[in-house]
Amino acid sequence: VQLQASGGGLVQTGGSLRLSCLASGGTFSNYHMGWLRQAPGKEREFVAALTWRGERTFYSDSVKGRFSISRDNAKNTVYLQMNSLKPEDTAVYYCGVAITGTFYSPKTYGYWGQGTQVTVSS
Repeated sequence: VQLQASGGGLVQTGGSLRLSCLASGGTFSNYHMGWLRQAPGKEREFVAALTWRGERTFYSDSVKGRFSISRDNAKNTVYLQMNSLKPEDTAVYYCGVAITGTFYSPKTYGYWGQGTQVTVSS
């Protein structure tokens, strides 16, 4: 499976961005998917995840109520709508396939592609 994240950029505090992650080379509709992020000097952390049909979603406490994860299996794409952005949301955002384990653990995810940089200015 190959994953390509896009949609990042520079935004002011309180702004919004929508990230996309296009999957290829596998059966996307079979996969639980997640978004994670990594800020400079920090470990990769869980942001959001959803099940293969999208009927269940999971969020970290730091983004709950501000971010929304969704998917379009017909387009092999998972999205992350980010609203009310804060400077602490600045990071490289990655999408991953949930392989084994709890959705909330970064170790659950694999098949990383290139991430997309999100920078929130104060």
